Amino acid sequence: MPSNYPSAFVLQCVSDRASIFLCVSPGVQATFSQQPQDLVVVAGQPVTLPCSIPGYHGVVLWIKDGLALGVGRDLSGYPRYTVIGDHSTGEHHLRIQRVELMDDAVFECQAIQAAMRSRPARLTVLVPPEDPVISGGPVVSLRAGDPLNLTCHADNAKPAASIIWIRNGEVLNGAMYSKTLLRDGRRESTVSTLYLSASNIETGQQIICRASNKAVPNGKETSVNIDIQHLPLVNLSVEPQPILEGNLVKFHCSAKANPPITLFRWAKGGNVIKEVSEDTYEVIVDHSFFTEPVSCEVTNPLGSTNISRNVDVYFGPRMAAEPQSLQVDLGSDAVFNCAWTGNPSLTIVWMKRGSGVVLSNENILTLKAVRQEDAGKYVCRAVVPRVGAGEKEVSLTVNGPPTISSTQTHQALHGEKGEIKCFIRSTPPPDRIVMLESGTSGRYTVETVSTEEGVISTLTMSNIVPADFQTIYNCTAWNSFGSDTEIIRLKEQESLPVAVIIGVAVGALCNVFVNIVCLSILSCNLLLFPSDIKGVVSAKNDIRVEIVHKDHNAARENEEHTAMKQLMVSVSVLPPFPPVPNVKTTENSIPSSPLHTHR
Repeated sequence: MPSNYPSAFVLQCVSDRASIFLCVSPGVQATFSQQPQDLVVVAGQPVTLPCSIPGYHGVVLWIKDGLALGVGRDLSGYPRYTVIGDHSTGEHHLRIQRVELMDDAVFECQAIQAAMRSRPARLTVLVPPEDPVISGGPVVSLRAGDPLNLTCHADNAKPAASIIWIRNGEVLNGAMYSKTLLRDGRRESTVSTLYLSASNIETGQQIICRASNKAVPNGKETSVNIDIQHLPLVNLSVEPQPILEGNLVKFHCSAKANPPITLFRWAKGGNVIKEVSEDTYEVIVDHSFFTEPVSCEVTNPLGSTNISRNVDVYFGPRMAAEPQSLQVDLGSDAVFNCAWTGNPSLTIVWMKRGSGVVLSNENILTLKAVRQEDAGKYVCRAVVPRVGAGEKEVSLTVNGPPTISSTQTHQALHGEKGEIKCFIRSTPPPDRIVMLESGTSGRYTVETVSTEEGVISTLTMSNIVPADFQTIYNCTAWNSFGSDTEIIRLKEQESLPVAVIIGVAVGALCNVFVNIVCLSILSCNLLLFPSDIKGVVSAKNDIRVEIVHKDHNAARENEEHTAMKQLMVSVSVLPPFPPVPNVKTTENSIPSSPLHTHR
């Protein structure tokens, strides 16, 4: 022992189990003027744990979680650790540079020779979360109408990070939150999922994820922009409207789309218009544009949107359902159907041709229990105000008994040829026509001519004699529905003036010549073709001339002959003639047309 040490100061050195010599000065009582305290520090920051033992000159150890960091100031095993302070005054502070998670522990300062130990100090190391990440960012795209699901994770934090979502400065509620403890048993990762309905999001919005813990109270944040992708939103305009048929119309197809538009396609009535591929279509319109819509189809990578518009075209009446002519039985109903289209709204009028009476303003015309006088032409007329009009004519044919019209008194000259005509309207055509007279000779020829209106039956008498003016003639026709009869008289015509007589005589001479030629031809025909004779002319009394129709179309078989002639003359030995129904008689001469009908 050196002589300069005071005699009263004797060092006592002992050896511990680690073969470290500890020397304590007897009689000296050391105390801690500073001891380490519990501290919370953020990883990466420096920290100092104080330890001051004034008057103590022995060895000081720093203990971490029960293990010595080194002897005295030698902490070579811990490069970030150093003991600082004035050793001579008993300062033995532990300095940690850039605190790490492994520094999260309990520390003690021990004075070995004085057998003293400081209170244990907990050093708590806080670890901020890593920068938060939003899955799919920085731009999240979704299809219009779909909900939004955003996931944000903040990893490796101590303690676990809290996450909030912010939009337009406001915190969004309802996010789901979960955390996971990592393998080191100290750090945790946090995941937060935000759900937003389609109605609660808009394209272009920015949504922020902010993660924070005690290490970063202000938090760390990241954001995403919402990109809502949608099919084209299309509007189709038509100008001008309304418009008269034959004028120019412009269609404009305006559209918004995300992603951008790639194609325009036009169609009319479902048929593609290949020559147009832009957003505008110009065309001269007709009536079809009123019923066949024009469509614009706009396409982007998500798909297509189609929109259609009709044009309010003004046009005159056009037939939609053509009426058909009818043939109905007497007493039955006749129903005509006539449909027109037009724009603006049209008016329909049904009339019978020549009457001027409006029968209906509907598409359908119904004639109840038709009579024969209902037969004729009917007109369906449509009018579009200030635009135009159209009409369609149909026929009504009424099946019923024949109706005969004739002038009840015919005139003739004595010694000349005379004619009696009767006009028979009959649907179906008459099966049999009879021109009958009683009490004279057989000088008769009967000729029937079929026309569109009916059958004209003419009884021709040659060489009129006085008895012909006293005879009563009748015209009778039959068909499957019944018969009709007309009584006709022949009246002697007054003599003509001399000039007229001369003219008639000249005409007669010409007629004689023609007759001679005809008779010659007829004679030849009779000699060559005797089988063609239809009857024999007789001079007996009670003569009947009867025409029987077997083929209703026979009168039209030859264009050069417009009527079929049949002559049947029978003598009194013929069987009795059937009774004549519906006989109509009159004593007065009716000054009307030869086809006038009496009712």
